[in-house]
Amino acid sequence: MHDLGVTCVAFVVAYLLRTLLVHFDFFSRRLPGIYPFSHYLPLLAAFLITWAVVGYLSSFYRDLELSNPIQLMLNIVSQLGVVLVVIYAGLYLFRRVDVSRTYVLLIGAVDFVLLVTGRAVTYSGMSWMRDRLKRYHYLLIVGCGPRAREMAALIEESRGMGLRLIGFVDPNSSDGSLQDLGGYRVHRIEELSGILQQEVVDEIVFAVNMQELARLEPVMQHCADVGMRTRVQLEFLPAAYSRIYLEKFRDVQLLSLSSAPDSELRLFFKRIFDAALSFAALIVFSPLLLCIAAMIRMTSPGPVLFRQTRCGLGGRRFMLYKFRSMINNAEQMRAELHQLNELDGPVFKISDDPRITAVGRWLRRLSLDELPQLWNILRGDMSFVGPRPAVPEEVEQYEDWQRRRLRMRPGLTCTWVLEGRNHVDFNRWMQLDLTYIDNWSLWLDFKIFLRTIPIVLSGRGAY
Repeated sequence: MHDLGVTCVAFVVAYLLRTLLVHFDFFSRRLPGIYPFSHYLPLLAAFLITWAVVGYLSSFYRDLELSNPIQLMLNIVSQLGVVLVVIYAGLYLFRRVDVSRTYVLLIGAVDFVLLVTGRAVTYSGMSWMRDRLKRYHYLLIVGCGPRAREMAALIEESRGMGLRLIGFVDPNSSDGSLQDLGGYRVHRIEELSGILQQEVVDEIVFAVNMQELARLEPVMQHCADVGMRTRVQLEFLPAAYSRIYLEKFRDVQLLSLSSAPDSELRLFFKRIFDAALSFAALIVFSPLLLCIAAMIRMTSPGPVLFRQTRCGLGGRRFMLYKFRSMINNAEQMRAELHQLNELDGPVFKISDDPRITAVGRWLRRLSLDELPQLWNILRGDMSFVGPRPAVPEEVEQYEDWQRRRLRMRPGLTCTWVLEGRNHVDFNRWMQLDLTYIDNWSLWLDFKIFLRTIPIVLSGRGAY
């Protein structure tokens, strides 16, 4: 509710700034007039609804007490960016030319400043208030290993958020004496029940390995019986899983692990962008598509389109479309030319391929042979940005670590295009795709898309 209230204030402040701008000569010649404030009330409602939906579907408001100031600021940037994209897309789709785009941008800028300022003031004010009133959040760590010490360091860094560490509980304690750890007292596991009765403990963090966790099930049950909030550090899970969260399938609790992008909200926006842009591109480029089809038909016998089965998301098979750039029986000649392959791995590429037609060589140089894949993008088989779709024969030769690239919808371009397209060796190609998957974001897609345009126009690395 705090952020929604700040957004309302930003809406009013941005309107006042937009009204003032037209009084300056520099802006008055470039900016149109602005309607009365009441005209933009539906825009305010759209802002608030979109902000609430994005916040609900994302994890931006989850466990704020454990987030550091930098993470809070990054969350604001991410959420505000998604909201602005949705608003601008809505204005375009509904053709609301009466809404000033500059005003919308001002709302976003003012909202960002107010939210960041509010977070900073709240963080400092709450820290000062906690110190004055001694209102802290006390934690106890079960475990004494490296994971427990790492957790203790993180709690120390979050003292400004009111977190205080009481001490450690050794799950492997014996009758011998226990030494303090990092200046904190270490208790025996048998003492835990008494600690919960005699001291103020707000929550317990279990920072142990999987074997110890299984053995501590009665301790966790005791924590549940007394109503103690409990967290379990999951560092014992394989490092390959970069996304870990809890879900519920009806009445069954599930711990979900993923090593590929799975944010339904962000993937939904990616799909909306792909569908809208591919639809518009097919309309705009339809005269060019017809001209290319006519050139292929007149200069070489055979079909206009080349069809080939490729592997898409999760290994799903789909029919990929390209303008035919080779002679009609090119696939039958591939075995004869196999010794001329210039790339390692299962990929087959020849820089001076004798099967390519004169028109096809020109199409490949400018990547115009890829234009029919706009239909694949519109259908949802592909995306504008993503790993290139491989043929099933290549996928069958993949090593296990290379198959993870199938967890992302294939695309027309990706990071390997920026590094050299056909000059990138196979293993480097695979590594670039996996790096893209590990670091994927809508902003990364946007940067790759923009950087691909001059590379395609120059023909660099294409053959």
